[in-house]
Amino acid sequence: MSEGKGMGKANDRGGQLRVGLIGLGKMGAPMGRNLLAAGFPLTVYNRSRPATDALVAAGAHAAANPAGVAQAADVILTSLPDPAAVEQVYLGDHGLASAAHAGQVYVDTSTVGPGTSRKVAQALAAQGAAFLDAPVSGGVAGAEAGTLTVMIGGDAAALEQARPVLAAIGQRLNHVGPTGAGAIVKLINQLLVAINMAGVAEGLVLGVKAGANPQAMLDVLATSFGSSRMLERGIPLIMDRNFGGGTPVDLIRKDLGLISDLANELGVPLPEGLTAQSVFNRAHADGLGAQDMTAVVKPLEQEARVEVKK
Repeated sequence: MSEGKGMGKANDRGGQLRVGLIGLGKMGAPMGRNLLAAGFPLTVYNRSRPATDALVAAGAHAAANPAGVAQAADVILTSLPDPAAVEQVYLGDHGLASAAHAGQVYVDTSTVGPGTSRKVAQALAAQGAAFLDAPVSGGVAGAEAGTLTVMIGGDAAALEQARPVLAAIGQRLNHVGPTGAGAIVKLINQLLVAINMAGVAEGLVLGVKAGANPQAMLDVLATSFGSSRMLERGIPLIMDRNFGGGTPVDLIRKDLGLISDLANELGVPLPEGLTAQSVFNRAHADGLGAQDMTAVVKPLEQEARVEVKK
């Protein structure tokens, strides 16, 4: 567990930990604001300039490339959309690994497969630097509030070095095992999110088509064995027709692809996962990929000729 949000501890030169952050999207930008609020000197890099300029205006410094972030920081966080972006930022030209050195800790908060995390960790270890795979859960609201759950794989000593930094972005810091373990736990979380969301959409459409009131279903199911966070989050958004939220269909769909790849590699069947994947694929095919994951209800509504609303 985290121990509160303080000003951080000293680096190995006796000064305050300098922090780097790469990837200033929906999750990374609020992480950056919380790091600045905690008093950390912050150097950032992002492919698009507006997000960088916003954090620079708040007190951060901008680097020209990932290597520049590595040269300026003791603990470097990355928040990136997919494995290809992670490999490019860490292992590409002017990537983090090219400027990594002993005493640094790199923390990837992206959702990727364990193979990607282990590949990056190996490249950094060759430079004497440590790596933590530390994907997060809690969505944009959790990133903004600094209350994310962080699932951390890697060396315990590296975690202790990075803990003051992670405490600025997360409320629950969970060391779940060696390198790759954080990535694995996050993928299991995403599997359950997808299955639950698909089930909520299906049950909700069936109930409304049969004549049940959606608010009444929420009131009863929220205190029954059928409850879940996806149900409590999803039904109000669907009833309000509010599909502009923070976790897009395509993000979950991307994660389901990673989950399917891992399961195939290990020879593990995923009957419910594949069903959920088909639900998210259908929503993507219907042009709903940028909408909140609750939008998976729309194709079901269309087929059932019913709309879930207040």
